[in-house]
Amino acid sequence: MSNFKNSNPKIIAEIGCNHKGDMEIAKEMIVTAATFCKVDTVKFQKRTNSELLTKDQYNAPHINSYNSYGKTYGKHREFLEFTVDQHRQLKEYCEEFGVTYSTSVWDLTAAKEITSLQPKMIKIPSASNLNWKMLDYLINHFAGEIHVSTGMTSKKEIDEIVSFFDKAHRIQDVIIYACTSGYPVAFEDICLYEITYLKEKYDSKVKGVGFSGHHLGIAADIAAMTLGAEWVERHFTLDRTWKGTDHAASLEPGGIRKLARDLRSVHKSLRYKSTDLLEVEIPQRKKLKWIAQV
Repeated sequence: MSNFKNSNPKIIAEIGCNHKGDMEIAKEMIVTAATFCKVDTVKFQKRTNSELLTKDQYNAPHINSYNSYGKTYGKHREFLEFTVDQHRQLKEYCEEFGVTYSTSVWDLTAAKEITSLQPKMIKIPSASNLNWKMLDYLINHFAGEIHVSTGMTSKKEIDEIVSFFDKAHRIQDVIIYACTSGYPVAFEDICLYEITYLKEKYDSKVKGVGFSGHHLGIAADIAAMTLGAEWVERHFTLDRTWKGTDHAASLEPGGIRKLARDLRSVHKSLRYKSTDLLEVEIPQRKKLKWIAQV
């Protein structure tokens, strides 16, 4: 019998917009994620709000005024956006501290801007995974890994997404994520067996299967890895009480650090015994094992 066929887990700390539009906070989060939490990747977001929002949506007030950084939802979103040059600085900062930089791109313009930075990987958020123009641009202009979340996406639509990359001969660069889009998500809505579904249906085609969680705690992430998720992504904040909608469904540094530690530790245990008796068992057998005398 062979050992569990799963590569070492890779942990993504999604900073997203939890930096509150402040570059110094963003840099502090990079350093913390890299040196204290010991994750593999940190991820931000890039949106072109005039492209994503209608005029009415842009000018409407935020649904929760307490969490808003602007008088309208559009102004709120603009406040939280970093420029391409700022993203370039963040990428360089990540490289300085030995952690991979990545960004979710929400629209075609954002995809073009982040592609110009040539990161190792780009994430397609669940909200934008049917933006065919954006996907086509990335297929033809971005050479790195393309990570795709499947929250609020039907199985028929997931199949269409996979087929789109497959026909373009880029499916070998795709990592597809099981995800439930909610903030936070109740345990009964995490639906971890979706990882099993994605692996059974697409594992022979895609580069890997991941799990993007928006739940509380870290128990479900460990289970996700045992089901075959090679990438585990969680929202990351320095303070869950901060102003903003994502902080409540995020992990603080201690939580991300424990998550990274436990994922790597449990992964080591996912194997069969190489022999009937392991070396560690032999002295215990000599001392403790009762063997019937014939």
